[in-house]
Amino acid sequence: MIIKAIQFRKDGFYSQPFAFGGEEGPDAFDKNVRYRGSLQNYLIDTGSEVILVDTGLPTGTPEEIPNENVPAYTGKDICGYMEAFASLGYKPEDVKKILLTHRHADHSGCLKEFPNAQIFVNEEEVAADELKGLANVYPVSFTDGAYYNFPASQKITDGVYYIKAKGHTNGNSIVIAEADGLFYMIHGDITYVDEALYANKLSVVFDDLAEARITLDRVREFIKAHPTVYLSTHTPQGYENLEAKRVMDLDHPVPTHLAEVDFSEKKQSGKYVCSVCGFVYDPAEAGGVAFEDLPDDWRCPRCKQGKEKFNPAS
Repeated sequence: MIIKAIQFRKDGFYSQPFAFGGEEGPDAFDKNVRYRGSLQNYLIDTGSEVILVDTGLPTGTPEEIPNENVPAYTGKDICGYMEAFASLGYKPEDVKKILLTHRHADHSGCLKEFPNAQIFVNEEEVAADELKGLANVYPVSFTDGAYYNFPASQKITDGVYYIKAKGHTNGNSIVIAEADGLFYMIHGDITYVDEALYANKLSVVFDDLAEARITLDRVREFIKAHPTVYLSTHTPQGYENLEAKRVMDLDHPVPTHLAEVDFSEKKQSGKYVCSVCGFVYDPAEAGGVAFEDLPDDWRCPRCKQGKEKFNPAS
């Protein structure tokens, strides 16, 4: 079995209030502490089939323009998701299965590019807007019982398991691949940065806070009991852990290297991008209403986050 990272954005950041503030609140943390951010999803090649875990941002999603006050910034384009996928030497028709960790567009954006793949989705998310119009969606009801300390799982193939992990979204899931005596945990957004895993902190993005806490507790319990390589979507620590086959030791965190961010002025298009789910607000598609003129209580139509989670687009 081979696991590869599909890398498509770099040099982003997640502020400490964003990454740590789910339970205590953002004000309990330092907004000037910014952890390194990136965007990557993962590919599992079992030798007999190719499986994707998530499918990046929609093609053409504009880059964001960060400033010193934004809590999160997904980073600069390396290339589009499909270009990053192709650079690994695969074609869309090679992919037989896609395991979706959750509905947000930075994880589901290119599903339509793989019409021959079976898309495994937690049954609680099959009605999501991001999945509308897709005929190849397979609702997962987690009928295979417990996977170690996780109560509900579905075996996908030998050594690959899809695990119910509610919290970040109501249909959130984790993928664990067993190889080389290690457990590779591809978790979507249980945490945004590894520092939050070590510190036992939840991000401010969740559908169900109580369930998010239960899931993080289970993840940490699993990591303490099994040699686990923790593969994140939103931090370069994800692919760094993969390249090093780094087993997580919760009592001995990997040293933190904070993000270096360019806040120089860049030309704005008038569009705004949700840094949580990738939704693009385009005034031209909203009756000409500028983002700044939306009411203060307006929320993202996809992930329901507030205006403060949006960044101007280039």
